[in-house]
Amino acid sequence: MSNEIAGIIIPDSRLALDAQDILKEYGSELLWNHSNRVYLFGAIQGKKVNKAYDEELLYVSALFHDMGLTKKFSSNDLRFEVDGANAARQFLSTYNIGEASMQLVWDAIALHTTLGIAEHKENEVALLYAGVGLDVMGDGYHDLSDAEREAIVQAFPRNQFKQDILPAFFEGFKHKPETTFGNIKSDVCARYIPNYKPKNFCDCVLHSPWKE
Repeated sequence: MSNEIAGIIIPDSRLALDAQDILKEYGSELLWNHSNRVYLFGAIQGKKVNKAYDEELLYVSALFHDMGLTKKFSSNDLRFEVDGANAARQFLSTYNIGEASMQLVWDAIALHTTLGIAEHKENEVALLYAGVGLDVMGDGYHDLSDAEREAIVQAFPRNQFKQDILPAFFEGFKHKPETTFGNIKSDVCARYIPNYKPKNFCDCVLHSPWKE
């Protein structure tokens, strides 16, 4: 794997390589390519607007951001984003990483599907969110040149990503669809679960135990 793609260096520290090994072992080719594209897309967007960021922390965040979809790290009752964030924190705790850095990675992963908030937080959080948005939904697609996009996709192919990522999402949380309440992933449940009726915020208010 080339260490520089589209002008972006892929970290090759022991921490980064160990994180790669975990994703390769417990993830899939789909998640491997997606996670590396997310890092590159996020990093290149940061470079274009002169946002400073920690390359290693952003890369680990990208590699772990969907780890909560895997059987190894999926819980029975937490959002998959939180499962991935917890897995990353546990991984980082075995290295000489400060608490503030671990919290930054945790936030980046936990908030990567949270519209309207992640982009206003620290640069690593915002750039992970931006990288996910570009790869999954095409947000900021035209901010990159054709050559930049092609270099990244050549290194980490999409391989019918649009068709494969939605069922991959669903596979990761189909045993706990209630955890998608209030989140865009509820749309995935609605697509794959017949007659799916998501929890409704208005019902939560009106059916609360308060007497009035």
